[in-house]
Amino acid sequence: MENTESCCIAKILKVIDVLQKECFNECFPEGCDRPFLGVNGCYIYNTRPITLYNCCTGTQWSFPYTLNGESRQSTVFRIEALDDCCCTCRILYPNSTNDGYVSTNQFFTLDLGCVGALQCLADTYVELC
Repeated sequence: MENTESCCIAKILKVIDVLQKECFNECFPEGCDRPFLGVNGCYIYNTRPITLYNCCTGTQWSFPYTLNGESRQSTVFRIEALDDCCCTCRILYPNSTNDGYVSTNQFFTLDLGCVGALQCLADTYVELC
């Protein structure tokens, strides 16, 4: 198994993880690993939502969650922890009242060796459960 130093996706996820924990407030270039999350009105963004793609098939990783007793699938996640080339993510789902996301208390751990691509979505504020 590769360690965080040699896994490019793990390096980017590590930056995102640190940013979400510290929420810097400076202006830097755009991109997945830009060193700030930004500000939206009175909320300081605390989440950089991501989607992950399977390295073999190119399809988005999708994980189930339960909302109000109903099972659903999501392809949008929040990085919560990184350990070598394994990441633990929180499942997010679309907020029906705005363009953001709602967090769940449902998590999964994924071997980053199975991830071929990472897409970062617009920074947002997510109420953490």
